[in-house]
Amino acid sequence: MTGDVITIDGKCLRRSHDKSNNKSANYMVSACSHDNQITLGQVKVDEKSSEITALPALLENLDTKDAIVTTDALNTQKKSANSIVEKGADYLSALKSKH
Repeated sequence: MTGDVITIDGKCLRRSHDKSNNKSANYMVSACSHDNQITLGQVKVDEKSSEITALPALLENLDTKDAIVTTDALNTQKKSANSIVEKGADYLSALKSKH
């Protein structure tokens, strides 16, 4: 993975909710390799949680050494950045104007 760009993003799975049974939608956090054009891994976000808590579990299973990991504004957290750096990667996070 040397020099690869790995994008991390969360998505709501379409039509995964069930209003009649009071079931909320499923969310997944995915890591995609720019160089290889494949999904490297996915983690389901716990129902009472958020993408922020799913990121460390996803990173745990990835070899990110010497890669650049990109995240959106939601994962712009010190803990997320530290997790990425501890795995030997650099990070690039998008920010919104109000942060």
